[in-house]
Amino acid sequence: MLTWRLSNTLEAGFCVDCLEDALRVHGRPEIFNTDQGSQFTSTAFTRTLLAAGIDISMDGRGRALDNIFVERLWRSVKYEDIYLKGYASLPELLLGLTEYFAFYNHERPHQSLGYLTPEAVYRSGEGGGAKIVDRFGQAEQELGQRQTAAMNVDSPA
Repeated sequence: MLTWRLSNTLEAGFCVDCLEDALRVHGRPEIFNTDQGSQFTSTAFTRTLLAAGIDISMDGRGRALDNIFVERLWRSVKYEDIYLKGYASLPELLLGLTEYFAFYNHERPHQSLGYLTPEAVYRSGEGGGAKIVDRFGQAEQELGQRQTAAMNVDSPA
């Protein structure tokens, strides 16, 4: 998880703030996938994605398995933290989730990642059988190479 927020409403503002932070810190992905929650289908959220040139992908209605990785994350959060601790207030929950996500990303080994942490996989640039685009310029370099190659193919000799 790159960044997160906590809210007790379905308003889009906190999601837009979180998205903007993620884009500022981690760069622009090619595609952004969400479920069809009202905060993600809102004009404010989709406008932010489109303004950044990001393709929008949404899971089908009632299709939790379309985004199995996020669903698995929330299962882990619930069973490894929330249900065990029974937070009594929003501030307690905020503090508890802050600690849990630090643990989840930096200390907890994940079977699906070869018993590495998400942080280790992110830093290595390899994961899930696919290359993870780094935020330090490799993606822009590869895009430039592909554009140059495409221009050479399209140009008359």
